[in-house]
Amino acid sequence: MASNLMTKRASAPRANTVRLKPEEEAPKPRRRKGFSIFGLLEKYANVDALFEEGVPLKYLPRILFLTLLTLFYIGNTHYAEKTIRRIDKVKVETEDLRADYTTLKSDYMEASKQSEVARNVAPLGLEESSSPPYQVIVSEDEY
Repeated sequence: MASNLMTKRASAPRANTVRLKPEEEAPKPRRRKGFSIFGLLEKYANVDALFEEGVPLKYLPRILFLTLLTLFYIGNTHYAEKTIRRIDKVKVETEDLRADYTTLKSDYMEASKQSEVARNVAPLGLEESSSPPYQVIVSEDEY
């Protein structure tokens, strides 16, 4: 393994000479497979010209701002959808509770009628008084 690193061939001495660029082959025409949005984007938006000299750093703050704005927008949308789902769930629960309340209220109103009370206490030996109530008057000197 070390022997590969140590051996060098003594070929022509290196010098500062002009290197010839190999001739580029002509690009082969691409086959069109169908409609592509990215193909249209590449055709009409010349993005390659923008990156010819490297990445333009002057646009980096704007790109970062738009990226953060997009992430905030996506997060806000998810939060809104979750809130809407919770609101719908609470609406259904409220409707169920309202129906239960109405049923219990009508049952209570039915059970509190005088005839219902008399029928329910009859097995206990209590019966309805036929004489009207009267007021008991206590003189002050009694106590």
